[in-house]
Amino acid sequence: MADRLILRTALGKHDHVKPLKDGSIQSDRVQLDLTEFDPLPKAFRHMVRDGDLDVSEMALTTHLLAYHFRKPLTALPLPLWRRLHHSNLVCASDSTIAGPKDLEGKKVGVRAYSQTTGVWIRGILASQYGVDLSRITWVTMEDAHVAEYQDPPGVVRHTGGKPLRDLLLSGELAAIMGERDVDPSHVRPVIADADAAGEKWSRETGIFPVNHVVSVRTELLQTHPWLGEELMRMFEAAREKSGARTLPYGLEPNRAAMQMLLDFAAAQRLTPRTYRVDELLPKAAR
Repeated sequence: MADRLILRTALGKHDHVKPLKDGSIQSDRVQLDLTEFDPLPKAFRHMVRDGDLDVSEMALTTHLLAYHFRKPLTALPLPLWRRLHHSNLVCASDSTIAGPKDLEGKKVGVRAYSQTTGVWIRGILASQYGVDLSRITWVTMEDAHVAEYQDPPGVVRHTGGKPLRDLLLSGELAAIMGERDVDPSHVRPVIADADAAGEKWSRETGIFPVNHVVSVRTELLQTHPWLGEELMRMFEAAREKSGARTLPYGLEPNRAAMQMLLDFAAAQRLTPRTYRVDELLPKAAR
């Protein structure tokens, strides 16, 4: 155990990774030196901006942009966080917004244009509800984690200091999205019966959105060809030990969901072309 490869690692507070954090799942070859980031997205920025992390939970669109800008990172098909997003697009309780099409011609807020939840919601708005995304002004609070990325036309940065929720309730924004845990006070979903609509969409498409995967410094995977497989084994063992009811890990069970997000990203001008899942997930890392 003394010669184990030590990896500085950042993971979210999920039940299915607790056995890795408490040491009940270990490896003879790898030791995870865990570092906490609060909130977790700080770890994404740290990882892609040449920080000292070796392994990190990572928003899938952040990894996509990192790949596009040739950051030396490789993704593992470990969907550590995923959710249905229909209920995450909210307007004020007394808003006249009756449905998604009413957002056209208005301003909608999101933490960052590249935020994975935002990409999912915009993609659902366009593909399911026929919303013309180009007719919405997207108001953001911060830049992307990947410094080289620039927002496309139609995206503006808010600099007044108010948080998204205050901008919504003051009437400066018609809707907001991307809150991880939506506080229901004074707001309602833009999509009617949003939870049921999300479940119906998921059944009909066969998609359950993937938000976060795991990124590893590519140099480590090249130097230690066994590392990808060992990390996959450790995360799978932790998931099984936790008893958490999560969808399967691995490439094939998640291929369609991840590809849909990459398709949405290209349609929304995050990337100049549509990347394929297999480009981001080399065989050695699956």
